[in-house]
Amino acid sequence: MSQLLITGATGQLGSQIVSELTATYPVSQLSVLARSAEKGLTFSEKGITVKIGSYQDPSSLLEAMQGIDTLLLISSSDFNDRIGQHKNVIDAAKAAGVQHILYTGVTLKNIENSPLKPLIGDHFETEEYIKQSGLTYTFLRNSLYADVVPMFIGANVLETGVFFPAGEGKVAFATRNDLAKAIAKIVASSGHENKTYHLTGSQAHSFTEIASYLSELSGKEVPYISPSSADFENALKGFGLPEPIITMSVLFAAGMKNNDFEEVDGSLKTFIGQEPTSLKAFLKEAYQL
Repeated sequence: MSQLLITGATGQLGSQIVSELTATYPVSQLSVLARSAEKGLTFSEKGITVKIGSYQDPSSLLEAMQGIDTLLLISSSDFNDRIGQHKNVIDAAKAAGVQHILYTGVTLKNIENSPLKPLIGDHFETEEYIKQSGLTYTFLRNSLYADVVPMFIGANVLETGVFFPAGEGKVAFATRNDLAKAIAKIVASSGHENKTYHLTGSQAHSFTEIASYLSELSGKEVPYISPSSADFENALKGFGLPEPIITMSVLFAAGMKNNDFEEVDGSLKTFIGQEPTSLKAFLKEAYQL
């Protein structure tokens, strides 16, 4: 197996991918990128090489890429010039002689017609930049995490009801855990050069269905209200949420209403070797019902 470096390994998706990989991938050939030795301590304690660097520091990235054959670039969670951060990583990989790059993007029906283009269009810019780099690539286009549903509808949804402006738009949610399993399988195997995989749940769901599942699981009537974007935004402001969180929530709701994430693809099921976790099962666990 090749020398593999995983960026974003201290994040939620990255750490789960590393955990999955350690069951099959030789630890001696596995490295992770962390901002400091302290942040990488849980990995170094397992014998995984920790390379110190950040997306904003090109020289640290170039040093971290030395001796690396394959790079898994997990997209930055910092929206401040995210495309610039990704370009730093790609440029360093090319300069250091990395042969193959895998990138975690997003499955979206049509970015050009999406309300989310200002927020996540950089995923597709990154893919294009990778293609232009001449490196062989694998694009891992993830559906929206089921894990974000509680963030959008709240911890007290059984009392308040579902209040979210997604209309009847549907989303093929996938759990972060299932995505991590699939990505680990892809990373640890061959034959994925210059391919794009759409990793989605097996069924698309509306927020009407989410409310119905919660009603069924809890034994309570959980209504769904789809307010206007303006009313939703004002409600979030009333909660005192930070402006970036409000903007992100409003835009994602608009994207869901636009059916940007309704695509269902069988690749996730194929790679994990079983049906992906259903949204109903996820909600049951998330809300301890």
